[in-house]
Amino acid sequence: MFTLLRRKSPLADPEEQLRRLAPRTGEQRFELAVAEAKLPPLAAKGVQTLQVNVGKLCNQTCGHCHVDAGPDRREVMTRETMEFCLEALAEGDIPTLDVTGGAPEMNPHFRWFVAQARELGRHVIDRCNLTILLAPGFSDIPEFLAENRVEVVASLPCYLKENTDRQRGDGVFDRSIEALRRLNAVGYGRDDGPTLTLVYNPIGPSLPPPQQELEAAYRERLRTRHSVEFTRLFTITNMPISRFLDDLVETGRYAEYMDKLVAAFNPAAVAGVMCRTTLSVNWDGTLSDCDFNQMLGLGLAPDMPKHVRDFHKLRLGTRPVVTGQHCYGCTAGAGSGCQGATVK
Repeated sequence: MFTLLRRKSPLADPEEQLRRLAPRTGEQRFELAVAEAKLPPLAAKGVQTLQVNVGKLCNQTCGHCHVDAGPDRREVMTRETMEFCLEALAEGDIPTLDVTGGAPEMNPHFRWFVAQARELGRHVIDRCNLTILLAPGFSDIPEFLAENRVEVVASLPCYLKENTDRQRGDGVFDRSIEALRRLNAVGYGRDDGPTLTLVYNPIGPSLPPPQQELEAAYRERLRTRHSVEFTRLFTITNMPISRFLDDLVETGRYAEYMDKLVAAFNPAAVAGVMCRTTLSVNWDGTLSDCDFNQMLGLGLAPDMPKHVRDFHKLRLGTRPVVTGQHCYGCTAGAGSGCQGATVK
């Protein structure tokens, strides 16, 4: 079942996005904000997570998607490239494999990839849109994930039906609740079960509310109204790239949103940005500091390995990080990343 919400972003071209994201008159460059906070330039401090985008194919076309994923995308990681990723996990002694997409479950080698990583003893994360678990051919995915003790990180932009459907398409909230119940049925969200993490991101151009308070509200509403349990909640700031950047430009709110991010720059959030401990792998095996850089076509710094087949633990674990104006999104307010708020 496909949920078509909107067309492909006209700002999907990385060069055009970077042009839009160039510092505006009077706007401080992100690198200077870091320096003025008397912090060193961003650099990696090891690779704790290998985040692998296994393809842009998805059963949804969500308005906030920074990957510009959808049912019409044909970029899908091959098994050969997955083998290079597994070699990197082993060689680099990387404890976590974070599998993302698109809908990662739609990659034909998804189950094999997860099983191989678990055989290596790695913690595996599946970034799931929930509705894929109800699609034909995928209904047994909850059992597979539970058997392999895979952490599910699931997008649920709001505990209210109207807000979720506005961002992700009509009927998505009801199907997401059904999928969550199926995950609960195989042990997710229970004390002794595998981890079920929900993800909140704002509907529009605003920063997320405090993560702990919002988690309590989610838990009360989902438990009392839908009999759904989960382990924890992450809040993630919408990044001004791809479809969300397109919306900001179309509605004339881009400058307003960037001003908000810049004004909310928090030096304390810099220490926890995910690029310090995460290495991002694109569907074709090319490397970036994070998945946001990946979608902007920003590879690693010069003289660094460019492809996962050339993984080098020491060089990649101490690499300088490539930054830009979009990095204000990860350092605004309580901070933001694939592991939620970075300032507790």
